[in-house]
Amino acid sequence: MVSRRSFLGFAAAVPLASQRPSAANEAQTPDAVPVRRAGKVAIAFKSPTPRPNGLQATAEGLWIIDQGPGCRATLVRYEDGAVLRQFETDTVLPSGITFDGEALWIGSTFSYENVRVDAKTGAVLDRKPTPGCTTYTMAGDPPARRSPLAPPVTPPAPRAADAPASPPPQPARLTQGRNIRFQGAHGQEWRNGRLWTTATCARSIYEIDPATWTVHRVLQTPGPRPHGLAFEGRYLWHNDGDLHTFFKYDLDTNRIVERVQLAGGDPLSHGLTIQGETLWYCDDVGVVCRMALKA
Repeated sequence: MVSRRSFLGFAAAVPLASQRPSAANEAQTPDAVPVRRAGKVAIAFKSPTPRPNGLQATAEGLWIIDQGPGCRATLVRYEDGAVLRQFETDTVLPSGITFDGEALWIGSTFSYENVRVDAKTGAVLDRKPTPGCTTYTMAGDPPARRSPLAPPVTPPAPRAADAPASPPPQPARLTQGRNIRFQGAHGQEWRNGRLWTTATCARSIYEIDPATWTVHRVLQTPGPRPHGLAFEGRYLWHNDGDLHTFFKYDLDTNRIVERVQLAGGDPLSHGLTIQGETLWYCDDVGVVCRMALKA
């Protein structure tokens, strides 16, 4: 039998759940979420690329990432979709894009990565594996443990003082083959130094510290086809293509508090972004749409 003193000592050594970062929230039933009245959907313009699949509103213009040939990123004018800048990206059928103030993050869906690229040229700056499609580290996790029976690790030989420094290795693309059953990153969003991304196969949204690639929060999505992400103040919007719905998360509670239900004849939602009180989204048949968030 465990004594009371032993039990209390053990309990004190175990971190409380409230001391850990936010874990996956409880899945919510979409029909139980109040409906928000919004404006009617209008097609703003035809996309300059054939398969637009991610959007990001910036002060400079609207970014579009495309799944067509070249996986092009295009910066366009809000007024008419006129191209301001365009380049190909080294991604695989990408499905989301955001801007961190210096560079773009792109969801490379079928290499299961989040790829950071130069916003002027598209040159790859970094590649990270998408949480939920690969294993990942969560804040508060213990360090990796080795068997005490394993042989000691031999440290690398020190470099001679006059030896030239080796150039840093270029980020290498993950090599998993494309499989429609295993879809990676979709929506991308940046807020206060953190990258937010959706992972379709995990039906989840992840908040990530990009410096350590550590997950700090996981939000379960209510449907099977999570896609875009967009902030409206302290709230995070997310859309599900199969449910034809936009969901609004209160990040203080990690709960969905509102939804916008599209009409049956409205274009299908893929990429998502918000500019002021206007919600923008794209349908991958080649159109960019907008809708007032308030009716």
